[in-house]
Amino acid sequence: MKTTIKLSLTLAALSIAPALAHDKHASFSAGEPGDPKKPARTIEILMSEMDYTPAKIEVKRGEQIRFVLRNVGKEDHEFLLATTKENLAHAVEMKKHPQMEHDDPNGVRLAPKKTAEILWKFSKAGKFEYSCLIPDHRDYGMVGHVTVK
Repeated sequence: MKTTIKLSLTLAALSIAPALAHDKHASFSAGEPGDPKKPARTIEILMSEMDYTPAKIEVKRGEQIRFVLRNVGKEDHEFLLATTKENLAHAVEMKKHPQMEHDDPNGVRLAPKKTAEILWKFSKAGKFEYSCLIPDHRDYGMVGHVTVK
């Protein structure tokens, strides 16, 4: 009987492990994915070699922003919204895997002349950043800042 219970508990733990691993971004430092049914202020961000325009934005806590991201550069670029500490740690991983694609609500990789949107609700006050973590892009200055008041 004890063996059956242990086996059942082990199998149950193994069955939820993939779900927990996939949910590593359940909590975001800069807020949460937006609600498309609610109003949003649109901010267009141009990505080029090696900067963002605008490179600084201010939002109110609780405000929802529709980022329209346009890669006007000649190479791939990214937009990854997080804390500086998180982006620096992720940049280390990107150097090991430079073709890594982001499939997260707070990040996107764009080819030249492409456009994407990210809908984001800034539910937490503080200072955050968006940066391009393709190897060397951040080092060359491809960083923007968000102040949430």
